[in-house]
Amino acid sequence: MCRVLAYIGPEIPLESLLLEPENSLINQSLDPKLHPQLQLAGWGFGAWSEHLLKPEEPFLYHRPMAAFYDDNAWGIIPSLQGSTVLAHVRASDYNADVVLADENCHPMSYDETPWIIAHNGALPNWNILQRELLQHCEDRYLKQMRGTTDTEFLYVLLLSLLEGDSNKQVKTGFEKMLKLIRAAMKTLDLAALTKLKIALVAPNKIIGVNFGCGRDGETDMKGDWKDLRDPESETHDYALSMLLEPMYLLMGRNFQDKKGTYEVDVCPEGEATSAIFASEPLTDDDDAWLHIAFGEMVTLERTNGFISKSISKLSF
Repeated sequence: MCRVLAYIGPEIPLESLLLEPENSLINQSLDPKLHPQLQLAGWGFGAWSEHLLKPEEPFLYHRPMAAFYDDNAWGIIPSLQGSTVLAHVRASDYNADVVLADENCHPMSYDETPWIIAHNGALPNWNILQRELLQHCEDRYLKQMRGTTDTEFLYVLLLSLLEGDSNKQVKTGFEKMLKLIRAAMKTLDLAALTKLKIALVAPNKIIGVNFGCGRDGETDMKGDWKDLRDPESETHDYALSMLLEPMYLLMGRNFQDKKGTYEVDVCPEGEATSAIFASEPLTDDDDAWLHIAFGEMVTLERTNGFISKSISKLSF
């Protein structure tokens, strides 16, 4: 399972997000607390900061190796800070078919769009599904493809479907994308369990989606993800549990003062100054993390120093 972390809030040193916490993204790649698979296929991050020479563009870093082996991380990251950050460690099958390259590491960023993307999931048979889906992709994005991953193709497809960058337009784009994928699966008889847990990030904005479809292309799956993961349960289905598992959101104040941890000071709705969207809860206080359930989209925006939050159901 890949891992995703997105942050918006006051400008903070990136090491406080990526290096210092015990459950930091880099440490998760070696010593995961929630999922057992090691992340050996690369990692990366994108960050916006008013202190960069080009503050309107994300600073991007990728390396196609296990994050815990990346000696450059401890040389580069302590010199950076950001107010909007998206980071990712890449999981993959343990075989020689996996292409390890910078181009296959997230987050991905294209010209002519404010959005960068990271993905925790998989679109099975995506290279064959392209036969139906390429007709919906714009040349200006196809020309920028450099890698060999389903994530980059999903990025191209989503950007091509967006009619604008408003929250409503992005939500509609995600909904159209899954409808087209399901239709292509049906046409090509390639229905498969598809997990799409995506962070789409622009300056001072995070959009997180948790959706996909089941083995027959259905979107109305039932079941408790924790129960499905229990090997003693009669309904044990690990893959389905991964699909139905929530994404996680932490909001609060004074994160920048909590050195070596992801903790924040709890505060009333509307008074939060920082937010973290992640693939798993990153503190021991699981109750502090809001669950973004399967089929939901969360929008986080930072305006005048405060974070607004909107959660909506996706229509399939």
